[in-house]
Amino acid sequence: MHITNPEGMAELLPRLEAAARRAGDIALAHFRPGERTTAAVTYKNGGSPVTEADLAVDRFLHAEAQRLAPQAGWLSEETTDTAARLSQRSLFVVDPIDGTSAFARGDARWAISIALVEAGRPVAGVVHAPALQQTFSGATGLGAFLNGVPLVVSQRASLEGATVIVPRAMHDQIETAPQKFVIAPRVPSLALRLVDIAANRHDLVFTTPNSRDWDIAAADIILAEAGAMLTEAGRAPMIYNRPSLTRGALIAAAKSLIDDAVALARALSREPFYS
Repeated sequence: MHITNPEGMAELLPRLEAAARRAGDIALAHFRPGERTTAAVTYKNGGSPVTEADLAVDRFLHAEAQRLAPQAGWLSEETTDTAARLSQRSLFVVDPIDGTSAFARGDARWAISIALVEAGRPVAGVVHAPALQQTFSGATGLGAFLNGVPLVVSQRASLEGATVIVPRAMHDQIETAPQKFVIAPRVPSLALRLVDIAANRHDLVFTTPNSRDWDIAAADIILAEAGAMLTEAGRAPMIYNRPSLTRGALIAAAKSLIDDAVALARALSREPFYS
């Protein structure tokens, strides 16, 4: 399968979706809505949780990735990173469970995130929320979808009246902006927070620094194919498979709003929004 051509993309994307759904079934075996997970929970350096479900999904998806595209490298939140990936043109970028804390406490707003990166840009991605029965997907030239239904972002021409998700520290600031906004609740999974723009559930997302590539790569291609953009430096596309996995503050919005959104973020931030 030549994954870089349109035929290859059309063949790969449903296979990625199927792998994500099977991974979701693995995680759901440990998920209890409104209750603590049955999975064993440990904590990484820094205090973030990881469950046996995260690790089981990681193992499953690693095996699936090797089967789908054996030439591609591997980067996952739950696998030790090595410099070997930097020499590979193709790379799977995976978050086995994005929103592990939510998963562990029985909150349904978590997701499995899988992206294939080629030459620094994601070309296919799936964000699957098993407990919500929602599967977002997209691939270069094929479009973006939610449960198979095509997605196109809002054609809103102005930030006035837009629905936004911003860090708590920016709530007071955004109320001083010249535009009036609706502030939406924060979704625990960053991937879901971003792809919800493609589903027209909100218009704009600002994030604080320190997200990682596995949090955002799949959402990036889904947004792009729906007519939106994810950026940390104005209108520049995000580049992946770099030595550093850490991101600065991010902005996601429809392409029609991105310039105004970047200008707003710079105006509202107490600290420089970009390094």
